Amino acid sequence: MTERLAAFAVTLAQLNPTMGDIAGNAAKARAARAQAIADGADLVLFPELFIAGYPPEDLVLKPSFQAACRAAIEALARETADGGPAMLVGTPWVEEGKLYNACALLDGGRIASLRFKCNLPNYGVFDEKRLFSRGPAAGPVTVRGVRIGVPICEDIWLEESEDYENVVETLAETGAEIILVPNGSPYARDKNDVRLSVAVARVTESGLPLVYLNQVGGQDELVFDGASFALNGDLSLAAQLPVFEESIVTLRFTRNGDDWRCAGPIATLPEGDKADYAACVLGLRDYVGKNGFPGVLLGISGGIDSALCAAIAVDALGVDQVHGVMLPYRYTAAHSIADAGELAGHLGIRYEVLPIAEAVSGFETILSGLFKNLPPDITEENLQARTRGTLLMAISNKTGLMVVTTGNKSEMSVGYATLYGDMNGGFNPIKDIYKTQVFRLASLRNSWKPDGALGPAGEVIPPDIITRPPTAELRENQTDQDSLPPYDVLDAILERLVEREQPLDQIIAAGFDREIVTRIDHLLNVAEYKRRQAAPGVKVTPRNFGRDRRYPITNRFRDKGEKLPAVDEALVSRGSKASIDAFEG
Repeated sequence: MTERLAAFAVTLAQLNPTMGDIAGNAAKARAARAQAIADGADLVLFPELFIAGYPPEDLVLKPSFQAACRAAIEALARETADGGPAMLVGTPWVEEGKLYNACALLDGGRIASLRFKCNLPNYGVFDEKRLFSRGPAAGPVTVRGVRIGVPICEDIWLEESEDYENVVETLAETGAEIILVPNGSPYARDKNDVRLSVAVARVTESGLPLVYLNQVGGQDELVFDGASFALNGDLSLAAQLPVFEESIVTLRFTRNGDDWRCAGPIATLPEGDKADYAACVLGLRDYVGKNGFPGVLLGISGGIDSALCAAIAVDALGVDQVHGVMLPYRYTAAHSIADAGELAGHLGIRYEVLPIAEAVSGFETILSGLFKNLPPDITEENLQARTRGTLLMAISNKTGLMVVTTGNKSEMSVGYATLYGDMNGGFNPIKDIYKTQVFRLASLRNSWKPDGALGPAGEVIPPDIITRPPTAELRENQTDQDSLPPYDVLDAILERLVEREQPLDQIIAAGFDREIVTRIDHLLNVAEYKRRQAAPGVKVTPRNFGRDRRYPITNRFRDKGEKLPAVDEALVSRGSKASIDAFEG
C-alpha cells in the first residue's frame, strides 16, 4: 500500500491583477510561484480568472483575448516542468466551441487538468450567464497525491436547487480531501461576514477544510478586498489574510487520520466606516494607476465633499500626485476660501485659487441677447458650476491629470448636481457614499488613517468644514437644506428606496412624511438621465448606481404611495399556470 502524504503546503496568492494585462498578470504568477518554491509549497492558488482579470465583461468574448490567455497559461504550464509547485490559475477557456470560466491545474510541464465553473451568477454586478457556458460538477484534481476540490466562487454560494449544483457536496462524495476556492468577490460593507457564513455552511455539509482565496484591487467601480481565509473541518478559523492589500502566504496542512488541518496568520480586519474608507482609497488608486494617469485634479470648494475626496486622493496617491484648485465666485464665502486653503495646507498638496467672475460674466454677456427679459433663475446658478467644470477640464487636458468629481450618493440620487459642471470628471471615490456617511468619514479620517495610506496622519480636514451647514454657494446665503430635507431624513428614505426597493406606502408607514417621501421618490426618478452621464465611482453599498441599479431613463411608472393590492391567485387558471411551468422547465 502506498504511504499517504502527511503534509501538504498551499501558497495563497492574494494578488491584484490588471484587466487585460495578460503578460503582467502572468509575471505576478511567476513571482508568486518563486516565493512558493522558497517556502517549499506543493501548490500555488490564484484568484478567479486571474490571468485575464475579473470581471472581464465583453472583453472575454474576443477570440484574440481568449487565445492570448490560453497562450499565457500554456507558457506557465511548461515552466512547471522544473519540479516545483503546481499552480491553480483562473483563466477563460474555450473547449469544443464553448467559453468557460475555468481554473487550470498546471503541473509537471503540462496542463494537468481543467475545472469549469458550474454555477454562473447573474445578479447584481454579475452577468456570467451571458458570457460563459455552464461547466459540469466535476470531481477533485490530484496534486502530490492529495485530492483537491476546486469549486469556483459562485459554486459554493447557494444551496442545491433545480438549476443550481451543490458542487462541494459532489466533491466530498467523489473523494476530495481539501477544498480550495478561487474567487472574484467584490467588496461591500459587511461582506466578510456573509462570505464566512457561506464557507461555514459548505464545511458543515462536507466536513472538509476550505480555503477561500479572493483577489484584491480596483477594477472600474468594483473594489476587491482580498480578506482571504481558511477554515478547518471543525469550523475553526485557520488563517485570515489582510484586506485591501496583496498578500502571499503559505499554509501548511498536516494529516491527522483522514482529516487535514492547517494554521496560519490571523489578520485583524477593519469594519464599517473604516473598511468603506479604505475601499474608496484603493478604488481611486487603482483606477488612476491602471489607466495610466499621472495624478488627479479636483476643485476644492471649502465644502465637506471635496475635502473628503482630497483626503482620499492624497491617501491613495500621495501629495505629489494631487492638485487642488479653488474656483471662487461672488457667492463664495470668505471662510470657504480660508477653509479650502487650510485643507490644502494640512494635506500638503499643490493648490491654486482661480477666480471665475470674469469667465461667468463673459458667458452672461454672450447670452444676454437670448436671455433678454427673462428673469434670473437656476440657469445662472448652473452657469457658475459649468464654468468651474470647463476650467477643471481645461487644466486636465493641459496636464493629463484626471479630474476627480466629488458628488455623494445623496446628491446623485436626487439630482442635486449640475451636468457638465460639478459632475465633470473621470472618477468619483464617494459616489456610493451617502451624505451622512460623508460626515462620519471626514471625522474618522481626522483621528485615523488606513494601513498603506500615503497622506499625513492627524487632523487633515479642518473641523469647520465638518460642522458648518453644507452649501453649493451658487446664490446668496444658500444651504443644501433650502432644497432638500435634513440629510439624516433624506438618506434614511433613499436607503429604503434604492437599497431595499421599498414601496412608498411601507416607507410612509415607517413614520416618514408622505409629502417628503413622494417628493424624494420623484426626484430619484427624474434624475436617472443625470446618473447615466455621471463618472464611475467606487461601489461600497449592496446596490450602487450603475452596475447594480439600472433603471430606464424614459419611464412613466410612478409608485403612488397607495397600499399595494393583494395577489389574486384565482385569476390565474390552472392551464395558464401549467403553461408557465412548462415554459420555465
